[in-house]
Parts: sequence; C-alpha cells; structure tokens
Amino acid sequence: MEKDKSAQILQSYLAGLRACIDEVEKQGISCVAEAIYMAYKKRKTIYVFGNGGSSATASHMVCDLRKIAAGTINPRIKAFCLSDNNPLLTAISNDLDYTSVFREQLIGQVGPGDVAIGISASGNSPNVLAAIAYAKERGAVTVGFIGFGGGRLKSMSDLNITISSHDYGPVEDMHLALEHLVCNLVQDKVHRDSQ
Repeated sequence: MEKDKSAQILQSYLAGLRACIDEVEKQGISCVAEAIYMAYKKRKTIYVFGNGGSSATASHMVCDLRKIAAGTINPRIKAFCLSDNNPLLTAISNDLDYTSVFREQLIGQVGPGDVAIGISASGNSPNVLAAIAYAKERGAVTVGFIGFGGGRLKSMSDLNITISSHDYGPVEDMHLALEHLVCNLVQDKVHRDSQ
C-alpha cells in the first residue's frame, strides 16, 4: 500500500513537471536573454531577487551570470542578488518593513538600461512587486519568472516567463531550469562577441 502511494506521488510530480516543461517551451526565453545581453553590452547591471526557494534561484542565477565570463572575458557581467546580504535584509525588515527589502536596495542604484528580475511562484509577493514597480519607474527593464498563472507580476513586468501550475515544487524547478537556459543563451552571445 505504501509503495503504491509513493509511486502515485512520484508519477503525479513528474507529470506536473512535464506539463511545465511543455508550457515553457512556448515562451519568450530568448527575449529575456537578449535583455540581459543588451544590459551587458551597455555596461548596465542585472538585479535578481525573490523569497524562499525563489531567493535561492536568484542567487544561483547571479552566480551563473557572473561566472559566464570569469577568467576569460572583459568586461564582466555586472549582476547582484538582492537576497544575499542577510544583515541588510534583516536591518531593512526590522527598521522599515519586509515589503521594502528589495526596493530599498535598488534606491540610488537601479537606472535606465539595467535589468530587474523578480522571481515569484505566486506572482504576488509584495516585496518583489514593490521592487519591480520602483525599477520600472527608474527606467530599468523588468522581468518576471512567475508561476500560478502570473499574479500581479505578470502585468507589471516588461518581459515574463509564466508557468500556469499552482504547485510550488514544479514551478520552482522550472524557474531554476529557466535561469540555466537564459544564462546559456547569454553565455553564447557573450562568447561569440569575444571571438
């Protein structure tokens, strides 16, 4: 009986993941990569942020973007994860409020031609929405990696890749796969420039 339940959970999860993969193939991944590449060409900055699992994906994406050119190409990609500085996150959360943690970090930093990437499974994380709204006001290109059909982030972002699933696991898995896909496309463009 327990073995049957385990098999059902496995099959259900994999079926949900396959549906997400099929869905994402039809979206504008190359447009997101192009926006990052154009920011790189203009020596602008990429800011990536999210909460929980999305925070881990944001950090992973910045790692991948920055190592694209590590040791081989100059200039380097300028990218920062706004959820990596725990002292700053907790200070802003304590002294102001958690809704402001990403927006506050963009003040005096983000500007025209930069790229702000908000990652949110629900598309409704208040701190992600506040940062995207501010970045847009400052002339940055705004990007959403979203699940649950989009939420408010879908209409707020200039570019987005939206998964319709309402299951956090497959959505977060796809967001990690998406950051790898986007970084691979950016890497190809950057390395072709250097030849």
